[in-house]
Amino acid sequence: MALVLNDEQLMLQDAARHFLAERAPVKHLRELRDSDDPDGFSRTLWSEFVEMGWTGILVPEAYGGLDYGYTGIGLILEECGRTLTPSPLMSTAMVAVAALELAGSAEQRSVILPEVVGGRHLLALACDEGPLHAPEPAQCKAEMREGHFVLSGSKKAVVDGHIAQSFIVSSRTESGASLFLVPAGASGVTVQRYSVLDTHVAATIEFNQVELRPDQLLGPPHQAQGLLDRILDVARIGAAAEMLGIAREAFEQTVDYLKQRKQFGVPIGSFQALQHRAALLFGELELCQSLVLKALHSLDEDSDDLAELASLTKAKLGETAQLATAEAIQMHGGIGMTDDFDIGFYIKRYRILESLYGDRNFHLDRFARLRGY
Repeated sequence: MALVLNDEQLMLQDAARHFLAERAPVKHLRELRDSDDPDGFSRTLWSEFVEMGWTGILVPEAYGGLDYGYTGIGLILEECGRTLTPSPLMSTAMVAVAALELAGSAEQRSVILPEVVGGRHLLALACDEGPLHAPEPAQCKAEMREGHFVLSGSKKAVVDGHIAQSFIVSSRTESGASLFLVPAGASGVTVQRYSVLDTHVAATIEFNQVELRPDQLLGPPHQAQGLLDRILDVARIGAAAEMLGIAREAFEQTVDYLKQRKQFGVPIGSFQALQHRAALLFGELELCQSLVLKALHSLDEDSDDLAELASLTKAKLGETAQLATAEAIQMHGGIGMTDDFDIGFYIKRYRILESLYGDRNFHLDRFARLRGY
């Protein structure tokens, strides 16, 4: 598949860009931060996402969705990156839907997916247990007792965990790893909300002797590590798409600033050294655009090299978003770090996304191991 967008995809991207620029600019994020909104996102805006069909982009038509594919939702996430729009779109409409489509039972899909499309059911992936990304569950354990599982342990840095009605939880079981659908309101579940660097919100989840039925398994028992890796690759590509939007917007705002800011009576964009730095970044962004599109196409095509592409894309976008946001701060000068300018918000959001689901070092190592090094 060519690494270009077709007319329909271009229309979707253009519609998303105009909608988010009008309804959820960075000013929207500031308002949520300053009001200390407990949800960390706008329920009103989420209902508008529902009306536009974004919550059902990956959901099959049989459950009320659009079945439009990963490329479509990736384009929307890229535009969300441009405006730093906080929402459960990636955690629920992309990652959770992918998990249910990959391993959910017929009953799980028929009950939850229509609710996701309607914006009424939010989900969160709970897989990490420490400060660094480690996909294999270590301490969180589910033991079989008298025909049901008993889950105990904790999960850290659960994106949108504070608002989720259900968690997709990885745990150790008798002879491997298993995934469970755990209701947030189940007895023994405790949710601790906290704000992170980028003013978005995450949670720590404690599971204390939570009783789970076998039909709450997501996929077969004791064999979920490969499934979890696949779900995480979806999440990693989604995060990379958002980082692409962050990097592009930081670059474009910086180029505009270079044209306006004057020193010695001329725009600083006329200085050759700054032109060279901007040209280098432009080339890196074009490369990243192709990488993200290739990764999204690979999800749509269920390619055999998906794991390699996911790690390559996540690592490269982390590197380029770091360059774009750092250059933006430097070229804006001291005012770039002040709260009066939006550009400082972009470097904060990049920092969170870069470490989410594995940072550059994690994915460079994983890519090398997948290639046999």
